[in-house]
Amino acid sequence: MIRIEAIWLAVEPMDMRAGMETALARVVKVFGAARPHHAYLFANRRANRLKVLVHDGIGIWLAARRLHQGRFIWPVLEDKTVTLSRAQFDALVLGLPWQRVGERGIITVI
Repeated sequence: MIRIEAIWLAVEPMDMRAGMETALARVVKVFGAARPHHAYLFANRRANRLKVLVHDGIGIWLAARRLHQGRFIWPVLEDKTVTLSRAQFDALVLGLPWQRVGERGIITVI
C-alpha cells in the first residue's frame, strides 16, 4: 500500500494526454515541489477525467480515472490549490460532493 500523508488538488485543468514527466513538471510548477508521500490531483477542462500523481519517497506513480457519466465536482476558486482530507478524496473519486464531507457538512442551529 502506498502511504499518502497529504492530498492536494490543483484547481486549473490539465491536458489528460500528459504523461508522467509532464504531470510531474506541472506539480513542481503549481505546488513548488513533489513531496514524498503526497498526492496531487488534476482534472481536465470538462472535469470528467482525473489524474493523480503520487510521490512514494522512491518513485512516482501516475493513475487516471474517468467517469462515463457526469463529472467530478471541481472547485472554482481564486486559490490555485486546495488540500483534501482522505474522506474528501474518497468522495471526489466517486463523483460525490466532497465539499460537504467533514467540517463543511456540519449543520448547526442558528
